[in-house]
Amino acid sequence: MLKKLVITSAALAGLALSGAAVADEGPTDMQIAHIAYTAGNIDIRYAHLALAKSNDPAVRDFATAMLQDHKAVNELALALLAKLGANPEDNPTSQTLNANAEMKINELADLHGKNFDKAYAANELAYHQFVNKTVEGTFIPAADNREFKSLLGEALTIFKAHEKHAKKMVKGLR
Repeated sequence: MLKKLVITSAALAGLALSGAAVADEGPTDMQIAHIAYTAGNIDIRYAHLALAKSNDPAVRDFATAMLQDHKAVNELALALLAKLGANPEDNPTSQTLNANAEMKINELADLHGKNFDKAYAANELAYHQFVNKTVEGTFIPAADNREFKSLLGEALTIFKAHEKHAKKMVKGLR
């Protein structure tokens, strides 16, 4: 069950980083699945960038945790989709995620030392705050599958722990 929660949390985390808007009526389960997979890949890229650029132990620890969670999430997400015989549906939110992530990666890549660490940490905090709001206010109400909806509710606990970890990292880098 925890692995399924990690899948959901990682996927939604990427949505938060992008600042992408979700339609008022909410995405379908298969759109959420596509957002999740897209976001997982984006989060893996962010973590790799942080590990390549930062020497700060707190940043490296956070990035390592995010890298591990998102790799596991993508593997589990693909397995769950295969089990359900379902195909994720590309959508404007996933497309916006990719476009915004590319811009953010370029922005972060130009930074060095403490400037990078602070920008990375601030981005991660904002992203997790947005994830919590999105999961609670958009994804849970939009989910049709009862198991998926329950999973999102349980995942919110993990998202809040990620937010707390990111907030601690931000404070430590001041």
